[in-house]
Amino acid sequence: MPRIALLFGLTLFIACPAVGLAAERPNVLLICVDDLKPTIGCFGDPVAVTPHIDALAKRGVRFDYAYCNQAVCSPSRNSLMTGLRPQTIGVYDLPTHFRLATSELTANDPQRGEVVTLSQHFKNNGYLAQGLGKIYHIGHGNIDDKASWSVPSWRPKGPSYVLDANVKNIVPDAKGKKRGPATESADVSDETYGDGKIALETIERIAEAKKNLEQPFFIAAGFLKPHLPFVAPKKYWDLYHPSELPMPKVTSPPTDAPTYAGTSGGELRNYSDMRIKGPIDSSTTRHLIHGYYAATSYADAQIGKVIAAIDEHGFADNTIIVLWGDHGWHLGDHGMWCKHTNYEQAARIPVIIAAPGAARDASTSAMMETVDIYPTLVELAGIEPAPNLDGVSQAAVVRDPAQHVRDYVTHVYPRSSRLGRAIRNSRYRMVQWKVIGAKPDSAEMELYDYETDPLETQNIASKYPEIVATMNAELEKQPEPKPQWKSAKQRAAAAEKLKQDQQKRAQNAKSRTAMFAKRDRDQDGFLTLEEFLLHQPDPDEAPKRFPKFDKNNDQKLSEDEFVYP
Repeated sequence: MPRIALLFGLTLFIACPAVGLAAERPNVLLICVDDLKPTIGCFGDPVAVTPHIDALAKRGVRFDYAYCNQAVCSPSRNSLMTGLRPQTIGVYDLPTHFRLATSELTANDPQRGEVVTLSQHFKNNGYLAQGLGKIYHIGHGNIDDKASWSVPSWRPKGPSYVLDANVKNIVPDAKGKKRGPATESADVSDETYGDGKIALETIERIAEAKKNLEQPFFIAAGFLKPHLPFVAPKKYWDLYHPSELPMPKVTSPPTDAPTYAGTSGGELRNYSDMRIKGPIDSSTTRHLIHGYYAATSYADAQIGKVIAAIDEHGFADNTIIVLWGDHGWHLGDHGMWCKHTNYEQAARIPVIIAAPGAARDASTSAMMETVDIYPTLVELAGIEPAPNLDGVSQAAVVRDPAQHVRDYVTHVYPRSSRLGRAIRNSRYRMVQWKVIGAKPDSAEMELYDYETDPLETQNIASKYPEIVATMNAELEKQPEPKPQWKSAKQRAAAAEKLKQDQQKRAQNAKSRTAMFAKRDRDQDGFLTLEEFLLHQPDPDEAPKRFPKFDKNNDQKLSEDEFVYP
């Protein structure tokens, strides 16, 4: 069977200690995986074929309650590399480079100093810092961060698709970006696609490190799959029988949740064979899930090759290895696809940390945020702590998985003018939705109980105000979030638009004030339903609008209710 061949196809290496390892300073291998949720064997998924990540878990500690700081690529990776939450930096989108925003942090607080990234901090402490594949989000106008690396970062060049039919179906989406189908299964080698090339390059860098044992290495290897499109060699698709794949159990949004809290899955709909309207049918759902699992197994195999190189070249006993997924992914649950929410399937991530002298083959219920990776690696490596981080070190947990250093985690997701600030403890998640800077009582709330409702079917915020109040009090201990950073040009344009909107509102209010006076026949300062209906252009529909104006339900409209509905 292909499954057996794949599981034992990699050469097994016996670790032999390398001599003179840089004064015993540990090396660091940071493995970043794009869009990887805990659909992994060692995290309890009975279907996933992930033998190499499973083997890594046996070498270290598996964090079962790890969460991203925002479920989208660029802000999540900014959090990893800066140790700062998106609401601290003020970047929630894909195009904005974090240095633009963090330079203002320094300008406003000179004592803070320039933001030093995770790899930059290791570089400053004598490490050779290298970035391979996807570490930062590059694209949508965003670029790499040169200061983070000792040598220029490296990204693979190769095709997204190899099958002729798929290449022919690469067509522009609504924004003009060329995209092909959402999946591909081709009988090709691992090295045909980007992740296979990333593994080969990472292995070469590890081999090169053997030639310079006086300098420890910090290698960040960022794998591209299982990010869309779900493209993987056919042998990884063959690991799964479609009928055995898990299908979503809940296919509608949580009851009583704000309609804007979910996601429309627009990222998926951009692919050339997914530009359909309405719900995705069960057959397509199953095929997409098949693709996600196949792409996950493909990434797992490349990770296995890289870890085997660590062992082959004698670095096993002196290398900290971290596996980190940047955020989760909705696979049809709640009728949602992709990330872009504050829900469990989008926010929960896999994290495994294997460190010399630390716990092995262990799991922990300690809660972790992405921002914790930075201070954790710094402490485990024994280098000078970096100041002004939002994260806390989880090194104590890596050494003793029974330890806990956080009572809760927080993460965010923006929706138009609102920011959803989520706080999650071992049982509940509360989400506070409000405009940044607005009064707390203007917020709309969500609350989920994962002990009684692990699939998030019901928002219970209105039923348990005391729990909401307690969690909200913890959330409010954090500073008010910064708004999305904008350039001087963008700010000027936003100010002009605000001015125009205010003028329109003022003109509209003046017009409606005149309308009120014209309808208020008895001049008592209120409109009855009969007065409200005077001069209406649609007398049949107008009565339906009256209750919407009547906010206090007293069967009459004050001037404010009429002018400012």
